[in-house]
Amino acid sequence: MYDFKKIEKKWQEYYEKENPYKVDLEKAEKPFYNLMMFPYPSASGLHIGNMYSFIGSDVYGRYMRLKGYDVFEPIGFDAFGIHSENYALKVGEHPARLTPKSIKYFRDEQLKKIGNIFDWQSEVNTSDPEYYKWTQWIFVKLYKAGLAEKRVSKVNWCPSCKTVLADEQVIDGKCERCSTEITKREMSQWFFKITKYADKLLENLDWLDWTEITKNIQRSWIGKSKGATIRFKVEGTDQVIEVFTTRPDTIYGVTYLVLAPEHKMTRSLVKEDQFDVFERFLETVSKMDEATRTSIKREKNGIFTGSYAIHPLTGERLPIWIGDYVLVEYGTGAVMAVPAHDERDYVFAKKYGLEIKQVIECDPEQLPFTEYGIMINSGPHTGWRSEEFIEKVGEIHESMTPTVNYHLHDWCVSRQRYWGPPIPIIYCDTCGTVPVPEEDLPVLLPETDDYIPDGSGLSPLARNSEFVNTTCPKCGGPAKRETDVSDNFLDSAWYFLRYISPHNDKEPYEPELAKKWLPVDMYIGGNEHANLHLMYSRFITMALHDMGLLHFEEPFKSFRGHGLIIKDGQKMSKSKGNIVNPNHYFVTHGVDALRTYLMFMGNFLEGGDFRDSGMDAIRRFLNRVWDVANMPEGETPLELKIKMAETVEKVKYSIENIKYNTAVAAIMEFVNEALKFDRIEKQLVVDLAKLLSPFAPFISEEIFEMKGGKGGVLNAGFPSGYDEYLKLANVEIPVQINGRIRGKIKVSQGASQEVVLSALKDDPKISKYLEGKVIRKIIYVPDKIINLILS
Repeated sequence: MYDFKKIEKKWQEYYEKENPYKVDLEKAEKPFYNLMMFPYPSASGLHIGNMYSFIGSDVYGRYMRLKGYDVFEPIGFDAFGIHSENYALKVGEHPARLTPKSIKYFRDEQLKKIGNIFDWQSEVNTSDPEYYKWTQWIFVKLYKAGLAEKRVSKVNWCPSCKTVLADEQVIDGKCERCSTEITKREMSQWFFKITKYADKLLENLDWLDWTEITKNIQRSWIGKSKGATIRFKVEGTDQVIEVFTTRPDTIYGVTYLVLAPEHKMTRSLVKEDQFDVFERFLETVSKMDEATRTSIKREKNGIFTGSYAIHPLTGERLPIWIGDYVLVEYGTGAVMAVPAHDERDYVFAKKYGLEIKQVIECDPEQLPFTEYGIMINSGPHTGWRSEEFIEKVGEIHESMTPTVNYHLHDWCVSRQRYWGPPIPIIYCDTCGTVPVPEEDLPVLLPETDDYIPDGSGLSPLARNSEFVNTTCPKCGGPAKRETDVSDNFLDSAWYFLRYISPHNDKEPYEPELAKKWLPVDMYIGGNEHANLHLMYSRFITMALHDMGLLHFEEPFKSFRGHGLIIKDGQKMSKSKGNIVNPNHYFVTHGVDALRTYLMFMGNFLEGGDFRDSGMDAIRRFLNRVWDVANMPEGETPLELKIKMAETVEKVKYSIENIKYNTAVAAIMEFVNEALKFDRIEKQLVVDLAKLLSPFAPFISEEIFEMKGGKGGVLNAGFPSGYDEYLKLANVEIPVQINGRIRGKIKVSQGASQEVVLSALKDDPKISKYLEGKVIRKIIYVPDKIINLILS
């Protein structure tokens, strides 16, 4: 049994002192940028989910180092923002004093112990003026490019966090940070015009090497919808109600219109005798979140305005209603109600006794029927296919215009908190809105004990007259500073750029190093940031690219979104008391055991169930590895060399495809096989250490050194020289006949189609399916599967 405490301490100190895997960014010949999501220092320590992500990313980086790449694996701290500030308030400390202590604990007691090949000399801290100077610089650049503007808008307000939230920070109507139900407020806020990049953000997803689930989350959030804008005149007035619909083919089925209560036209449409009812209705709706209002299951409520619109194609009078299920932020804030072919409209019409007119052919019992089909009861267009009408909608009537709509809204970046970068804008009565000159950055966050938000809608900085009152950089007259700070997701939207030049006080990143190292080669992290950090990083990169400040428009060549960990079959939460503290296992089982178990307990991209029994099993496995490493040296049997050849290939394939659990399983199989013998060649032990080193670095370093290795196991190269043994290895190939698996056959690796076909014909259990049949087609994927099409 190996002494993991002694060995791990030894190698942790070695990593700290020698930094054996540090990369010279200027001299590197084979650059590979391996990025992981940096943590919020906003709690008592990193939990097991953080470690899962960091270690999973490091496994890939270590593998690429073994393959001969100069791997740059930086780390830092997302230290500004609501996460760190709320934690400080919770424990009763000032965020400016608590955050450095949290960072020190995260760095020294956790991150430096887990064996990752971090480049600590490139560490960044978003709350450091050296960093947020450039966050403010980006804000100014966006402002000058016309991509940042301040405007009055209804925004998401978290009553608990006492700040505005971006749409992406509201999950099911609740604050993504504290789960408090959000409300709506009309406020003047700064927005970044991310919607200008909606098409580019969507189009590039087609070629990005990203996890498909992540791309689909972004596609859904961007929400591009093709349809038509249809204009309905309000009876007896010059007013026109515009409606966006993806189903203009159902235009003849419109029996009423519904406006959002907040729509700019509602007050002018509501008749005098209904005004008191309208005001009470508006007050009720203001207390509802978006998820509740748009839920299909919830009962829909509305009031009739007393006004009518005119159907543009038929001239019919259409009653105009106000409904709580229509949102002013989406589309035009008004819908044409087609109850026969829309579920929400159908429920609403049934409740209020409104007309239901079928215009798509189907069994009336199927209503509401929401599929495309043949148009009926549609005047001259009866008999048309839905798709045909939609395609020609721009030619049918002047009231209808082909339109593309998006779910994506501009990014609200104003935050009414203290702990963040002050927005670098000055307001002057003479000159108007003036960005802080770049040479005057950073606008320092003032030190103050008056930092707790009061819920008024104003930042705590608004109470600091010394900060607020300043001089206009244009005219020299008296002026006032913007008192909101920027969203912490702006801090993290560009941090990968700063890593390459963390100490440069002249520019945010060095252009030559950016050309050499960027975009990021591999980024591994959680899918929960698909609509936040990842989307914002893409936008900032595209904007800087269009300004000529970056040579690329997508920040991350490859992204892999990993799964979540549960504990003993349940989601981890403080209320259940099943949060896993990794530090505990550093002591009881060792870092190597924890790393290896986290990567073995399930498919990394899907997550897994953390169980103590699994940790015990991995501890026993590492003891067996130690036993193999200490076996007497001697000639190795051919079959063990063949097994090593297979293991090398399996580990290579598994890591490259982020199937870490199968890589560990392959190493386990080799170890079990090796223990059947009484001696082993030194080279096989060295190669075992190399294969294990991405998962269990410390025991691997010890074994590598024990066998005469120098300079670190990752610098010794990935195992090679097994090609001749690989040819002798057998593989099991599934045999599929007419779409069904009928068995498996064993053949030598790389066997030709003819050899495989001969082997399956010799197998009595498989050959019986060929009797009396003719092979019409053969599809053979070497070493993977053979598919026969028979007739």
